[in-house]
Amino acid sequence: MLRSIFKFLTSLFVPLALGYIAGQYTSEAVPGWFAALNKPSFNPPGWVFGPVWTLLYILMGLSFFHIWIKPRIKERTVAKIIYIVQLLLNFAWSFLFFYYQNIALALIDIIVLDVVVVIMLLKFYQLKPTAAYLNIPYLLWILFATALNAAFYFLN
Repeated sequence: MLRSIFKFLTSLFVPLALGYIAGQYTSEAVPGWFAALNKPSFNPPGWVFGPVWTLLYILMGLSFFHIWIKPRIKERTVAKIIYIVQLLLNFAWSFLFFYYQNIALALIDIIVLDVVVVIMLLKFYQLKPTAAYLNIPYLLWILFATALNAAFYFLN
């Protein structure tokens, strides 16, 4: 029981903590560099990103918890590794785009992230369909973010 509580809290804490750290670097670039960029017409207002990402990180954590509590089998290990890879790609994107101000490299990162998240959903579905379903909003959001990133690349 204590082990399950630890896994649950850790599953939620890790993506939220990484999102918080990335958000700190993002917020520093918004008033200066980002504000000066040409923006696509479909760019949402800035206040949308915090609540959306918080919800997505919670859903990601819940989905990972469903996988982590499954019996130790090869498929679970593969799914966990893919989850960690996508989490690192997600984390890296904020730094590439906002901290290093490299829109092109951020675009490459997010395209790879899109592919890895699709693979993650497939692996999660094999183990626990609910875990995959919880990530559908995340996949849809990062596909939208990919379109935004591409628009920023072409406009700037």
